[in-house]
Amino acid sequence: MKTIESKIYNGEQLARAEALRLLTEADLLVLGKLADSIRRRLHPDNLVTFVVDRNVNYTNICESKCRFCAFYRDEGAADAYLLAEENIYQKIEELVAAGGTQLLMQGGLHPGLGIEWFERLFREIKRRFPQVQNHSLSPAEITHTAGISGLSVPETIRRLNIAGLDSIPGGGAEILVDSVRREISPRKIGWEEWATVMLEGARQGLPTTATMMFGSRERPDDLVEHLFRVRRLQEEGGSFTAFIPWSYQPGNTELGGKTATGVEYLKALALSRIILDNIPNIQASWVTQGAKLAQVALFFGANDLGGTMLEENVVAATGCKFCMDMEEMLEMIHGAGFQAAQRTTLYRILQKFERKHRDGGTDIKP
Repeated sequence: MKTIESKIYNGEQLARAEALRLLTEADLLVLGKLADSIRRRLHPDNLVTFVVDRNVNYTNICESKCRFCAFYRDEGAADAYLLAEENIYQKIEELVAAGGTQLLMQGGLHPGLGIEWFERLFREIKRRFPQVQNHSLSPAEITHTAGISGLSVPETIRRLNIAGLDSIPGGGAEILVDSVRREISPRKIGWEEWATVMLEGARQGLPTTATMMFGSRERPDDLVEHLFRVRRLQEEGGSFTAFIPWSYQPGNTELGGKTATGVEYLKALALSRIILDNIPNIQASWVTQGAKLAQVALFFGANDLGGTMLEENVVAATGCKFCMDMEEMLEMIHGAGFQAAQRTTLYRILQKFERKHRDGGTDIKP
């Protein structure tokens, strides 16, 4: 273990066996200290960032029917929906009115939505709201759209980008090991198809992010393999600006089971920061962990708290519901001893917030 610690402090890459030993044998606080040392090296300014965003789930109709998902519905279900385009525009208008800059559009794999639907929608979004970053469609959605439309993945990404897609979120990664994916989401794309979309997006100049949903059916070595595969994709030309690990939420799902403990979450987060030192930002998931554990995560490698999320429906469908407005976000960051900063999707700082004065006022630094 001392050798592993020395390699981390010297900036040397770990082998898979060493990473697995850290995950399964290292003391929690030791692991946190190692991850925190990397965070401090990459982000010495003591800033913790967030984005004001909205997650618009345009449909819950999905052919994938992942066993871990409580959100999807069959097309003929009584509560199945596809949002009207004007409804989507209204939601974005509310986002802009709240000072938001990021639109995250994700939904199910709808059997009737070809690329023309998305092109029309994205063009109108860009026309009406040019200031908003359209950070939308997971690799599974892009691959599904390509298949329905009779297009290749590169051509689909090219057309979506021209229509107004600005960046690609890394949703649907789950665990990038196909034996796990076959058990929890047998109809969804395999890990190599996920990787193909990410690398093609990067090749076409689109920023991307990567995620990891853990705590369902994977083994510790599967979790480690996921991290090393994401690292290799970044080395091969990936454009990942951030990595977001979050724990499986079993409520109302076919898969069932238990969610990861807080200790397991912090260990996975810390190991993510240690292995993925070629990805600049690690997000803590307050959406699944809540504010208090998200604060602790800032000492286990995280430097970002994601978005305030004016709306979120997928995780909420499992019964896990945490809400956050900007004031609560600032209190959470300042309460942990950091300086808060609002960012864009691409991590450009929009404004910095000082701690509140005793009179209740807050300094804002543009």
